[in-house]
Amino acid sequence: MKSSVCSVVFFFAALAAFGQTPELKFIADTLVVQADGTYDADPDLATLTFQIFTQDKEIKKAYETATRSMQHIVDIAQQNGLAKDDVRSGVLTVSPIYEGDRKKKARSYNVQGQEVLKIRDFAKIGPILDASVEAGVTDLRSLAYSLADEEGAKKKAVAEAMQHAMGRAAIALEQKGQKLGALRYMSLDVKQVYGVAALETLETTTESRESSGLFSARKVAPPPPMPSQQPQKITVSASVQCAFQIQ
Repeated sequence: MKSSVCSVVFFFAALAAFGQTPELKFIADTLVVQADGTYDADPDLATLTFQIFTQDKEIKKAYETATRSMQHIVDIAQQNGLAKDDVRSGVLTVSPIYEGDRKKKARSYNVQGQEVLKIRDFAKIGPILDASVEAGVTDLRSLAYSLADEEGAKKKAVAEAMQHAMGRAAIALEQKGQKLGALRYMSLDVKQVYGVAALETLETTTESRESSGLFSARKVAPPPPMPSQQPQKITVSASVQCAFQIQ
């Protein structure tokens, strides 16, 4: 864990010079401390996002092919023991492709959808990717690593920041023979999780145009290289600014 140097600022004002203004009295016996805290953790959640794409002259055929592809991914997830809540199926959208005048009949139809898998056992990533290639109309759009309990990580970063602030404030006051009093004000900034290890865009299919020129057909390309299954640590950081009463 890391934390930046805490900066401590004393604000003293002469009461006689400023009269009885409550705000100035508050500043006169207040110690303001700024401190940072961090929490490092190994990611425990991988998110695989698949893009489904089919194209055909007949809308029914294109839609049925896309539906089978989405079900193929769902079946792969179930075969690898993924929970139902960790499998999210998007809505299939249909886009007609016209040739020139839109008033004429569409020459082909594109059907697209998305499947998102949450994987908690990283050893399953490889088998799932290998099996997904067999569908022929599935692209792996991204693989991202994160923390399943991000809120817990943020709390630990905040706790460290507060420990640094209180500890260093108490030490600073000890040098003057004073003690740390009640907390009068605090501001908190928790930075979003950073250091997410892998974000890939891997295509398992390519497009080629048929000689007839009627529509584009999807053909299976060689499997892409396997993404890293050893992600880097994820870091959450927190910054606090506290105003303590000086006793």
